[in-house]
Amino acid sequence: MTKITDIKSRLIYNSRGSETIEVDVYADDIVGTASSPAGASVGKFEAVSFRNSKCQDTIEYLDKYKSHLIGADTSDIYNLKNILKEADKTDNYSNIGGSAAYAISLASVDAASQILNKPIYEILLNGKPAEMPLPLGNVLGGGMHAGNGSTDIQEFLSYPLGADSIRSGIQANLMVHKEIKKIIDKKDSKFSGGKGDEGAWAPQLSNTEALEVAQEAINTVSDIVGFEIRLGLDVASSSLWNPDKELYVYSRENKTRNTEEQIAYVLELIEKYNLIYIEDPLHEEAFSDFTQLSSKSDNCLIVGDDLFVTNTSILQKGIDQKAGNSVILKVNQAGSLGDAMEFANLCNKHNYAIISSHRSGDTVDRHLAHIAIGSGSVMMKSGVVGGERISKLNELIRIEETNFITNNMSMPIARVKKYVS
Repeated sequence: MTKITDIKSRLIYNSRGSETIEVDVYADDIVGTASSPAGASVGKFEAVSFRNSKCQDTIEYLDKYKSHLIGADTSDIYNLKNILKEADKTDNYSNIGGSAAYAISLASVDAASQILNKPIYEILLNGKPAEMPLPLGNVLGGGMHAGNGSTDIQEFLSYPLGADSIRSGIQANLMVHKEIKKIIDKKDSKFSGGKGDEGAWAPQLSNTEALEVAQEAINTVSDIVGFEIRLGLDVASSSLWNPDKELYVYSRENKTRNTEEQIAYVLELIEKYNLIYIEDPLHEEAFSDFTQLSSKSDNCLIVGDDLFVTNTSILQKGIDQKAGNSVILKVNQAGSLGDAMEFANLCNKHNYAIISSHRSGDTVDRHLAHIAIGSGSVMMKSGVVGGERISKLNELIRIEETNFITNNMSMPIARVKKYVS
């Protein structure tokens, strides 16, 4: 019943209006469907999205290759990974295309979920207890997600640490998003309401001004909802790093920082704004610098995205050097779902916190909610507004209403506080 009988693929468009691939996996009359997201801030060690950098080439290749997948078990993500790897014969899915590997593996487990009458996360957990992540929301930003005049820091994030349910956590992030707009309007009467790729406000503010706005909004909403909300940042430092000059170039701030100054700046931000989370505070090859930063801060998640790119061998290097204490999990960085779950298993074995994340160019697929639970993530990073973001958040609400998970929302708080003092 769970065997693949056919695969069909098509070219569709993501939230940025860019081409991406959608795949239907058939198991007789059951159809599982998934489409691949894409990032703007892309690590150079990520899986290659498309064959020959073209979505249509990927689709045409998959049509020729799909016979190799016929008969495979839709629920066995690791066997699917092995079949895809064997056919691709590269380290980065440059032949098949990482987007195809992503869509095939997610569509397959989507079909298996229907056949087995089990939610996707339960298939991924394979008997392990399920724990809910809380939503991490992008509320203000700049960098590669927004236009000229916005901040160098790419994302200012709201995390509802004290929320007692998924719904209250989502609502708190929405309130922070709305409160930020009110504060910006008071500061800049000409603000047109511009947003970045992920729906975060993109005003013309300095980094410091944006930090103050985000912190004010979070404090205001924390008082209203009656529980603690904390600020996080995605610095996206690889986009700031100039390897020739060995400097972090904050062009919109007209300032440069060497490595020591960057570490000092990050530590200052952690302390001043009581940050619970800081992603990519240093560039994508700065393992020893991540180690140095991690040794100096024990009250904040030091998160590697471009550093680890959901790659198990690169993660092992970070574990060996004690670089950071947390990771971003993006399935399409790895390629297939099996690759990403092997990465998650290694994280959990070595006590690295997992944050399952959307991409800036995303689709309305809801699968991220299941990936977050199935991987044991402590947070799900999925934006705050926009249909492609809300689809993931609403799926968490649906899951919370089922009988599969005990609605004990102290669980994610306790899990996050394992990593921060």
